Amino acid sequence: MTAVEAEVEERRGRLHPAVARVREAVRTALAELPRETTVLVACSGGADSLALAAATAFEAPKLGLRAGAVIVDHGLQADSAHTAEIAADQCRSLGLDPVQVRAVEVGTEGGPEGAARTARYDALRDAADEFGADVVLLAHTRDDQAETVLLGLARGSGARSLAGMAPMAGLLRRPLLEVPRSATAAACIASGLRPWHDPHNDDPTYRRVRVRHEVLPILEEALGPGVTEALARTAGLLRADADALDALAADLAETSVRRTGDEVLCDVGMLEAEPAALRTRVLRQAALEAGCRSTDLTAGHVAAVDELVTDWRGQRWIDLPQGVRALRRAGFIVLR
Repeated sequence: MTAVEAEVEERRGRLHPAVARVREAVRTALAELPRETTVLVACSGGADSLALAAATAFEAPKLGLRAGAVIVDHGLQADSAHTAEIAADQCRSLGLDPVQVRAVEVGTEGGPEGAARTARYDALRDAADEFGADVVLLAHTRDDQAETVLLGLARGSGARSLAGMAPMAGLLRRPLLEVPRSATAAACIASGLRPWHDPHNDDPTYRRVRVRHEVLPILEEALGPGVTEALARTAGLLRADADALDALAADLAETSVRRTGDEVLCDVGMLEAEPAALRTRVLRQAALEAGCRSTDLTAGHVAAVDELVTDWRGQRWIDLPQGVRALRRAGFIVLR
């Protein structure tokens, strides 16, 4: 279905509900952008990203925006280059321009999923720089959000992790976080698009796949329908709380943390009077500033540093990732 045909169907009230739902989500996400803004869709060729690409191709011109697509070829399968070109051809047929395939080399840091994600996001940011795009649209759905929350729960993560994926994060936007995966699949069928099915999405080696095909169905069976929606709704509620706490912690850090040479100093007197939710956020950020990587710094590490503030019994120091050491000295937690 071409854009013109789709608009005629929409005016006649015969537009498929799934197509209408995806378009509405995209229209809402793009509505406040200035005219002439360039928007890129990250498209893998799967149902979610193809539905997003089609909706963007339809909505962006009506808002005076320029819309293109980027297909990241991770090179993890023998026919990945061919698959990427098929996705690019479909994006071009939708009227998106520019459309570019970017091949990346996936490393090993952070495990298979983390390394692929890092390579993909780096490629998307590079493409945005090249084309002068202010926004990159990602096709994560409500189901993806629910899976993210469950994975965070399994890790014993805090509110920020359980808040899931943000609708907006820098140049990245996720218009479909309130749209179920079933709607994107139906939208592709209604629009005559041919989605590619990634075999990795059925590989139980990946934790997210096990959550998708094993854990969520069991929860739905045991607790009744609506678990996915409830998990996604929980993420939204926790995100609001986490944003508020992060803002308060940032204010506290302004007065309680300072850097001197290669050391980060946290004022014990100021921190010990604050709630743990703020104090631990400040200490975690201080550890990151001292050189710890966020992927390696655990809640256990932060709790151990917090004990130097709240339960100091003469402990000598705490060893943190990347060779960072935390110790208490002259009324300060010193990280170096």
